[in-house]
Amino acid sequence: MSLKGGGLERKSKASDQIPSSSLADIAFLLLIFFMVTTVFRTEADRPIEWPEAEATQQIDETRDNIMYIWVERDGDIWINDRLVAMDQVADLVAPRWVESGRRLRISLRADAEAPYRYIDAVQREIQRAGAIYVVFATDLERRMQRERR
Repeated sequence: MSLKGGGLERKSKASDQIPSSSLADIAFLLLIFFMVTTVFRTEADRPIEWPEAEATQQIDETRDNIMYIWVERDGDIWINDRLVAMDQVADLVAPRWVESGRRLRISLRADAEAPYRYIDAVQREIQRAGAIYVVFATDLERRMQRERR
């Protein structure tokens, strides 16, 4: 009795298909990786005394098209968590106004005790930049935002 081909036969043959059994595992691991490494940006609140108001306007725009300008009582100006000089306000607002397709909304958040000359100077810089949508933030707006969250 002779053995054919050396006596051993191969039980499985090489497949010409890509194995897809671990594809779901890989996709799930990638999903977890991106969820863990994604950072959501939040604006830091400045320590200001919010002005009071009986009514306010809600900004109906995406977060990307809102610019927050803070005016503190000592005249410091913060734009999106960055301290800027008064003469730089228009230079920072103008490009954002154009790239947003003229949909940029500015939320002007001024301290209730800030002298009006600072607020007026910021308004003039915003006008110089060409932006026209400005909302004056108040304590009522701040409370409404907290309730929405």
